[in-house]
Amino acid sequence: MELNADFSRRAAVHTAAMPWVASPVAGVDRRMLDRIGAEVARATSIVRYAPDSRFSAHIHDGGEEFLVLEGVFSDEHGDYPAGSYIRNPPTSRHTPGSGPGCTIFVKLWQFDLADRTEVRIDTAALPFLPAPNRFGVEIVPLFSDARETVRLERWAPNADIVLDVPGGIELLVLDGDCREGGETFESRSWLRLPPGATLRATAGPHGARLWVKSGHLASPPAPPIAAS
Repeated sequence: MELNADFSRRAAVHTAAMPWVASPVAGVDRRMLDRIGAEVARATSIVRYAPDSRFSAHIHDGGEEFLVLEGVFSDEHGDYPAGSYIRNPPTSRHTPGSGPGCTIFVKLWQFDLADRTEVRIDTAALPFLPAPNRFGVEIVPLFSDARETVRLERWAPNADIVLDVPGGIELLVLDGDCREGGETFESRSWLRLPPGATLRATAGPHGARLWVKSGHLASPPAPPIAAS
């Protein structure tokens, strides 16, 4: 399966208008944003766990990165409430599920396969800080290496956002709204711009809070090379 698989082009998805699609596990549904591959795939999705749903134990050969949007996500490593940012690197193993139910934004098979860095951050406990040389923007750094930078951004009401993205950029609106490319992006709308693009956006009258990843699109995406 290929969905928004041409990474040289802009891609935008407004997930609030999308139906949920059942996964192979009862009680776990998803909204797909981009995908290369079948059930084992390089994928970006919003995934919803019904109360008391869970996957069997499995290994993430290509790594897993996610942000808990609502509810509480759990595995044998802990319970992660809304705002938790997790990176499970390649070769990591867990048994994910949720007691009360949850919704997460998740990316699979998008790590450097040599990466072994685990990240577990409660973003609700971290302050936003002014972004250097970016008027009207505050950030919470989440992760950075030679390949990519991940952060939360908060845009002031009506702020004009201009940012060159030589390595591409990906954004998920968490709350508030903004406009880009003639479209309005509200909560859980997703945007991907290719390497060499310039992000030109305007925050809405109440501002916007977003998950942002940049730099990671400089290398061509690849499908999984083994089952996970």
